[in-house]
Amino acid sequence: MDWKVDRASKKPIYKQIADFIEQGISTGEFSSESLLPSERILAKELGVNRSTIVTAYDELQSHGIVERIKGSGTRISTDIWGVSHKRIPNWGRYVEDGSFLPNLPFVQQIQSESRKNNVINLSSGELSPTLWPSEQFRSIFTDQPFLESLGYDHPKGNVSLRETISAHVSTYRHIDTSSSSILITSGAQQALHLIVQCLLKPGDAIAIEKPSYFYSLPLFQSAGLKIYHLPVNQHGVNPDDIVDLYKKHRIRMVFLNPDYQNPTGLTLHAERRKKILDISSEFGIPIVEDDPYSLTSFEGKRISTLKSMDANGTVLYISSLSKIVASGLRIGWIIGPSQVIDRVADAKQQIDFGHSIFPQWVANAFLKDPYFDVHISMLRQALKERCDEIVSCLKDFLPEEIECIPPEGGIHIWCKLKAKVDENQLLKEAMKRGVSFIPGSVYGTDKGYVRFTFGREEPQRIREGISRFAEALKVCKQSK
Repeated sequence: MDWKVDRASKKPIYKQIADFIEQGISTGEFSSESLLPSERILAKELGVNRSTIVTAYDELQSHGIVERIKGSGTRISTDIWGVSHKRIPNWGRYVEDGSFLPNLPFVQQIQSESRKNNVINLSSGELSPTLWPSEQFRSIFTDQPFLESLGYDHPKGNVSLRETISAHVSTYRHIDTSSSSILITSGAQQALHLIVQCLLKPGDAIAIEKPSYFYSLPLFQSAGLKIYHLPVNQHGVNPDDIVDLYKKHRIRMVFLNPDYQNPTGLTLHAERRKKILDISSEFGIPIVEDDPYSLTSFEGKRISTLKSMDANGTVLYISSLSKIVASGLRIGWIIGPSQVIDRVADAKQQIDFGHSIFPQWVANAFLKDPYFDVHISMLRQALKERCDEIVSCLKDFLPEEIECIPPEGGIHIWCKLKAKVDENQLLKEAMKRGVSFIPGSVYGTDKGYVRFTFGREEPQRIREGISRFAEALKVCKQSK
């Protein structure tokens, strides 16, 4: 037998063997007229434990591919083709073999548990429903006639909305751009996906922050990119690290979340912004600036985005309404050179024939409404109250157990646990008590960190959630 197991593969060995046997059955290498190799013989030939072969045959049996007869051996199922000579696809194998990777198991578990009604959600990046401008949306539907075409819209997105966003980013983010340099996307997530798929190729090296929300996204690994890290401290990433990575690995793109960064809540220092832009133009390295939070400064501070400082056209700017209006609106945008916008617009049109007109119409009306200023002011105040509450709770319930730097905006607070605990156990104990959070390893950092999000829950629920987390942490410390 020439085939060998790949011990360097992430796929379990028993699954590799099961796939090999299934393929051999499909090609006729294993005859339906004779028994399959015995567990002992196959284990010896492949150099694995017999229990591994048992598990592989169990896997095949569960899919109806083989039959196991006690005392006789294992053979191809007599009903493998079914009574109508049809066979059910092995969907498990298709799911595993797809090129787009699934979410991290931690993330899947947290998402599943956090949807339960009794769970205090300190993990979701979604705003609380009480912070959505629901009444204003209802007024838009009631008071403004819908006169838009119901056909396919412009590939870059609705022209009126793009003109409104052009004025919006000029007023609020000091970015000078035209509607032709804007693409409307289904939130920032689609914007990132389009940039990766259209502007990079497998094997390209990129740099992301560490810790970073980007680390948790499977889209980079799915695209076959080589990922290198830029450590984040209280002033953001160190520009010199970008130079080092470029010289060592020829990085082709840098992804940054400069303002109230996810997960740390920190802001990139102004001097570092200038130096990063100088490096970007010197070496020709594009910067992708993800900016969901800059308008959430608790004190109303106006921050100069990288794009607003970009004199050489090296920054691709991504933003959305998800973190300042409502995540379900699904309105995001990319701002960049026209040739880039044309390329990603073409790709988006191939994927979904352009964005739905209804959310674009609502977003356009809301951004033009004078109430937008009122909403942002109310949002900042509400987020500050929630941030103050979670900081107070951490001091009350975990005064000796946690260190953190209170953010000045955004919706996240990043905490270091002073004691070493098993984060799997901590998550399990917290979920058992009805509170969710994100372990630091999800964001690529060393274990011993947690991220709490304070934008989703009301202040009284935040207090109860931190109390429950403190109980879970106590149990984990005692079990060491």
